[in-house]
Amino acid sequence: MAKAKESSKVRGFFRLQITEDVAGNPVIVGDSGWRENVVVNDGFNDYLCKALGGVSGSRQVSHVALGTGGAPATNDTSLSGEVSKRAAVTAATSSNSKTIRFTATFNSSDSFVTTTQNLSNIGLFDSSSSGSLFAGNTYSSSSCATNQNVNVTYDITFA
Repeated sequence: MAKAKESSKVRGFFRLQITEDVAGNPVIVGDSGWRENVVVNDGFNDYLCKALGGVSGSRQVSHVALGTGGAPATNDTSLSGEVSKRAAVTAATSSNSKTIRFTATFNSSDSFVTTTQNLSNIGLFDSSSSGSLFAGNTYSSSSCATNQNVNVTYDITFA
């Protein structure tokens, strides 16, 4: 008797847009385009496996972080060069979808950067500080000034 084959894959994609207010209207001044992410080892274990089983120590994504470093390795728990403040995410799904979408905004009024920074990586976390990395990646460095905002869209898709 042949064994039934079933496979599933977790893929994530993110996009950042840097905006600046011009005459009271937001204007996009930087766009990472859609980029694929890396789910780290603890991300699979704590955010997916433990959460599915209701196991103690499971985690849920609640915040996104930006940084100035490189891509996280599969054994990383933090984000290289993380800026000082994380943004809370809003999570949503749609019916018959296999995707969860996280959105967040880093507002200049929150002083998430205190000097112009060359942002180059992103990560999803379970806490506004510390916590453990679920997934993230790097992208082409984008200069972000203190008067600019960053809008983040981060999709996790199960296929």
